[in-house]
Amino acid sequence: MALPAFAAPSLFAGNPPAANPPSTALTHPAGPSSSPNNTFLLSASPVRGRKSVADGYKPKMITTVGAKPACLVNASVTYVGNDQIYAFGGFDQYTDEVYNHVLRLNLASRQWNLVDNYGDIPGVRMGHTANLWQGDKLLVFGGENEHRQHLSDVIVFDLKTAYWTQPELHGVSPRGRARHSAVIHDEKLYISGGQTGHDSVLDDICYLDLKTWTWSRSWKFVPRYDHASWIWNGRIWIFGGINDEMEKNTEIWWLDLRGSPGFEQAMTYGTGDRQLVSRYHRSLPNPSPGQQTTGSTGYLANSSVQSYPSTLTSARSPYTAPGSISSLKFHSSPNLPSQAAGMHFHVFSSGCMLDFVTPAELSCETSLSSLELDTLRWQKLADGKDLFSQNFRWHYCTMNAEGTHAWLLGSSVEPSGDGNGMTGGEYLSDVLAIDLRKYGILGNELASDSRAKIPSSDANVGSYLTGIGADLSTTFDKAPDTGSGADFVITAYPDDYDLEASPVDPLSSPTDAVIPQSRPIHVHKLILHARWPHFARLWSAQMAEFHSKKMHIPEPYCAVRAFLFYLYSDSISPNPQNGPSLNDVAGMLVMANIYDMPRLRLLCVNRLGRELDVEHAAFIWERASTAGEEWLKRRAAAFCLSNWGRIVRTRAFKNLHHGALLDLCEEIDNEGRAVSGEELEVMGALNRPFGGSGSNRKRSLGSAGVVAVGDDEAEEEIEDDGMDVN
Repeated sequence: MALPAFAAPSLFAGNPPAANPPSTALTHPAGPSSSPNNTFLLSASPVRGRKSVADGYKPKMITTVGAKPACLVNASVTYVGNDQIYAFGGFDQYTDEVYNHVLRLNLASRQWNLVDNYGDIPGVRMGHTANLWQGDKLLVFGGENEHRQHLSDVIVFDLKTAYWTQPELHGVSPRGRARHSAVIHDEKLYISGGQTGHDSVLDDICYLDLKTWTWSRSWKFVPRYDHASWIWNGRIWIFGGINDEMEKNTEIWWLDLRGSPGFEQAMTYGTGDRQLVSRYHRSLPNPSPGQQTTGSTGYLANSSVQSYPSTLTSARSPYTAPGSISSLKFHSSPNLPSQAAGMHFHVFSSGCMLDFVTPAELSCETSLSSLELDTLRWQKLADGKDLFSQNFRWHYCTMNAEGTHAWLLGSSVEPSGDGNGMTGGEYLSDVLAIDLRKYGILGNELASDSRAKIPSSDANVGSYLTGIGADLSTTFDKAPDTGSGADFVITAYPDDYDLEASPVDPLSSPTDAVIPQSRPIHVHKLILHARWPHFARLWSAQMAEFHSKKMHIPEPYCAVRAFLFYLYSDSISPNPQNGPSLNDVAGMLVMANIYDMPRLRLLCVNRLGRELDVEHAAFIWERASTAGEEWLKRRAAAFCLSNWGRIVRTRAFKNLHHGALLDLCEEIDNEGRAVSGEELEVMGALNRPFGGSGSNRKRSLGSAGVVAVGDDEAEEEIEDDGMDVN
């Protein structure tokens, strides 16, 4: 039967086929074909080591033009979508002039512009926060004005109209503050910590109900400023910054918001002790042109409105928080970034807190690390040398709402003339654009999908899967005579088939080929058509052999079955019943790249990167190399080299083919050497496994969630990650 001109998808879209493509272990020519038993054949995996478009990924450096902000300190910098970043306020580090400019950076054109803005223009401020709200507004809170007075006002900037408005607020306003943190969740603006007068560090938390514009009361939390906060899994989290002893630390705190009426109910207003209106601004006459002054930015200040701190703020001590408060201190871990060195930016994405450790004045180790909030374990995602140039200093970090991209803003530097320190040019002249998906970060939407709490249907209440996947999975790989409705059969290579050790002659024709096949996997054409784009294209081609209702995928059986189960369940999560193993996921990664399924690829990279262990590391490295996943390949190689004595004794390592063994050995640099356990013990590096487990953790419990200092009986030694849990 004649086949239509239909090519199998290339692993790397856009790359022309090589003149002499490398041979695979298939027993038939590349591309779809038929076998003697009318089974439709898909093309095999590419040979291991083929380069990918992500090979050697480097963040993109953007050099900006136009009205570049110079010497801007303690401004707010917010990514608002559509390739645009807005900067507001801040002060000039050389003249101490405080601003209320609105600046916009178009990342596509690399152009900075000063935005003409209207309405209730806020007064000058620094150390405030500006959160993206409803996708087209900036919600500005607090800060410090030119008189060093701390503010507690709220102003809204409409990005579409460039118009400022001041909502009428109700309730007792929190104390004025600067260098605090703010996060919007469920139509509430949560404010925590910050600085106020006389270098006092605030330890409270409150929220503004954005539906009624009513302030909640303030509750006692943790004293911090210059910290980061985010909300995830029903908790508000705090990390980084400086405490009330003016020290940086490695503690993470969280407050449970779930199950507390104080956090979950909407605030109302109108009662006698809460009816306070918050218009704290008075209009000033516009100065004459001769009176206007400029700072080193060269911008004229917006001076039509001036902000003053409110005298109508609560003077009461913060109440005890209605939710439970916990904290954890990281003492040591091989992957724990030092908070005392480098310039740190802490952001949240995909259930992880990301820590960008960027170069500072003093030389320090730089990196991109993540703290998984599910397990509270640190992982090093990338070395700083692969991300940051020592010739740049970064001052701001912003991220898109999806949590897939981050942008660092700063400038280049060069050694000063006297040899002491560095000097730089424009303060925000350069932008480093980082695609976090290249480092195994799922993004908030995909991470949320994988943790969805949608219950299973009534038919499958006990399933570990959620939604329709729980129902569809019950029909997977059930023969038609069971009433499953299966109408298609897929086969694969048997798991014990050695593709390189016993290949079929590649010169043999499809009719002469002997194709080893696994037992059949019973599936439904409709589900494959809806969930697998490549299958849908084959279906549309309507080839004659396709009516045989059979297909052979030249990949290991377990990987193929796991891939098909994913199409039914939309899950690759581990499960004792039938969830895919790490080996299965590694095989699925190759298939995701072959069939151009970026969502599955990202899920596989994320799980393999998080669960990398001694038993599977060599196989994950080999599959990552085959799939062209350079970041995962480097990560697995580093893990193998760090645990070489254990890795070489695993089945995965011993099953590597000769060429793969040589390639893995060559991952070490030219000066590398094997170090004995005795030498490691002398250096104090013995039993420091990659990934951070193995050191000690102290668990200290005190009343009301506070550490019981000096209570030795309350401390329990647990072998884990070098953490104090409170």
